[in-house]
Amino acid sequence: MEHFNAASEEALEQTLLSCLRSPRWCRRVAEHRPYPDLDSLLAAADEAAYDLTWADLTEALAAECLPTLPPGTYSAAHTALSAAHAAYEARFGHVFVICLADVAPTETLDRLLEAIRSRLTNDPEEERMVVADELRRLARERLVAALRGAGNCATSHTRPAPGR
Repeated sequence: MEHFNAASEEALEQTLLSCLRSPRWCRRVAEHRPYPDLDSLLAAADEAAYDLTWADLTEALAAECLPTLPPGTYSAAHTALSAAHAAYEARFGHVFVICLADVAPTETLDRLLEAIRSRLTNDPEEERMVVADELRRLARERLVAALRGAGNCATSHTRPAPGR
């Protein structure tokens, strides 16, 4: 926490924006420094995320990438996931986001496909609420990782390469 609280405004902004690409969220979290402990920081990060408008969330979504599949995943799985992502983006107009922090690598594909299929049945307003919560959870996980010395908050989420 000491490093977070003492970071320059520029360094803190870079770190926070790599957790959630929302300048409004970043400012809200930064404004409340110093934080006495991790729980206080995470509570402030959650509160700031809950206050984001759809425009703020859309801005954050534009910087998000699709979760990666574990190495060695069959090409048919990549094809199925690419098709599911395309259907999701066509329905909702933005990338699919999900926090997979507690999912074992061997379960990633099943969880992704299950979540996309399930969420495709949501109406747009319901999906907005789910997206907001997933972005909040991603920001928390990335923030914790950054504080544990894993660098900035960004994760290695990229779109699956076609035909893999």
